[in-house]
Amino acid sequence: MTYFYYKTNSWSSQPQVSEDQIKFWKHLSEKKNWRITQLPNGYYQTEFKDQDDSWQDVTRRETLDGAEAAIDGSIEHYNKKLDYIKGPKVVKTFE
Repeated sequence: MTYFYYKTNSWSSQPQVSEDQIKFWKHLSEKKNWRITQLPNGYYQTEFKDQDDSWQDVTRRETLDGAEAAIDGSIEHYNKKLDYIKGPKVVKTFE
């Protein structure tokens, strides 16, 4: 017989994000901190510059356009994270 354990959490407020994490997300949301390199097998690798100026590989794509689209998607992702920490957005109100 198999038993499953489920745990749920509820918060009365949003989980707190550290200042270092926010700084890192802001860093990743700027395109100047990204680059594309071509690998010996012909694939393109997306990389971001870490805060200590070393390059970290992220994804590999077959085309240059695909690699740039991956970077643009990552930037959009981190911008959404930065918007999230501002609090919930009101999408509709009722009178």
